[in-house]
Amino acid sequence: MTADARTRPTTFSGGRLVRLELRRNAMLWMSPAMAVLFFLVVYRRSQALPPLWSLRAMDMQTAIVSIFVPVVVGVAAWVGGREARHGLTDLLSTTARSRWARQCVAWAATTGWAVAAYAACVTILYVDIGRHTTWGGPLWWPAAVGAASLPAFTAIGFVAGALVPGRFTAPLAAVAAFLALEISANFIHGDHSPWQISPLVPGLWNMGPNPDLATFYPYLPDLARVQLVFLVGVAVMLLGTLGVTGSGSHRQRRVAAVLTAGGLLAGTVAVALAGTARLDAHGMIAIAAVHDSSDDRPVAYTPVCSASEIPVCLHPAFAADLRTVTAALGPVLRDLAGVPGAPSRIGQATVVYRQGIGNGFTVRAADPQVSGDPTVLWLLLRNQVPGPSMTNDELLAELRTQTVRAIVSRVVTDGEVSTRAQQAVIDAYAGTADAEPGSPAAQAAQRFAALTPDTRHAWLVANVAALRAGSLDLDQLP
Repeated sequence: MTADARTRPTTFSGGRLVRLELRRNAMLWMSPAMAVLFFLVVYRRSQALPPLWSLRAMDMQTAIVSIFVPVVVGVAAWVGGREARHGLTDLLSTTARSRWARQCVAWAATTGWAVAAYAACVTILYVDIGRHTTWGGPLWWPAAVGAASLPAFTAIGFVAGALVPGRFTAPLAAVAAFLALEISANFIHGDHSPWQISPLVPGLWNMGPNPDLATFYPYLPDLARVQLVFLVGVAVMLLGTLGVTGSGSHRQRRVAAVLTAGGLLAGTVAVALAGTARLDAHGMIAIAAVHDSSDDRPVAYTPVCSASEIPVCLHPAFAADLRTVTAALGPVLRDLAGVPGAPSRIGQATVVYRQGIGNGFTVRAADPQVSGDPTVLWLLLRNQVPGPSMTNDELLAELRTQTVRAIVSRVVTDGEVSTRAQQAVIDAYAGTADAEPGSPAAQAAQRFAALTPDTRHAWLVANVAALRAGSLDLDQLP
């Protein structure tokens, strides 16, 4: 008999075993349940977020990992304990395939169906995101972390089922894995926490929806790279553990021991690297050992600008806010156009992040706030700040007070309000002229606000230098 003839039956039996496992695997029958959970938890949640790739893709990583954990771990535990539950362990020990080989094939089939269901869900979601987003492109790192978590989850469940092959192992393992993953996030304190290795974490934990993230600067994949190493290490270590604890030849045990040690080493290194992370100035988690400096360069974009006398220019991701911003700032910008010291354009500032105590952080506009010749005044749009997006009415109210105040202050002061006349002019434009009803300052602000736009403009052109110098008093306001 030739060598080819001797090996052909073995190859056939191996392929047949894979096909049998794929056909009868319980994960296949749980795919509809995962699809329902995906629609209710991930898809509908994505629809409620602003239409930005960065927001929706990073949120998907957290949500989809959460719903796949209990299903994948539970099914894998059920499959892993199948032989022992049916009392077939001793009977199958006489077959040509070792128990470890059979377990690896069953694990691979379970993982394959889980990955197929995951891929279908992510494809549907990414197609929908691509149809509705206003800025950015597909982010593959969050999708890769979610995909890499599935082999680790199935390995966890499979080991639990193989070691404790009871009828209640599957539901208990599913609940325990879900709770362990969710509770682990509570141990994250600060940007240097090694608990960030969890696949639930796409960036700074507890930041909330952040439209500014990965918008002005590219998505930073440092944390995702380390998470991938960790998840692969966990899967390899657990599969190796099955080979070490199960029956098999000495060679198989040595291979399993090497895999266990290698996986443990990879996971340990990944956790240690996660502990060296830091919050960078652009709101992403940076890890020096895997960081690529090219990711620090800002993303080039062409701003969308209004047709007002002083143009307002926003990042294309915030184009939907341009009409609201223009409506709020338009009257003020008409008055200030041509006034000495007035900006030639209003630009959208980038955000600078700084880690605070625990999971707290601070957000401010990047310096400088005024630059260029002609002058550009850079303002931070409140919808850039992490948290729920403001409604049009809320944004309009904020712009008419805080933002208008900031613009006018730059024109009528040298940096700080030093006279009552300056304050009155600022209050007149910001709509806070009645802050102190009946006071001389309130009366002057109301008087100035009641002027026609042309009269206010002409007076500012003629008197703004004296107003900035602090040489005008309330009674000199028109």
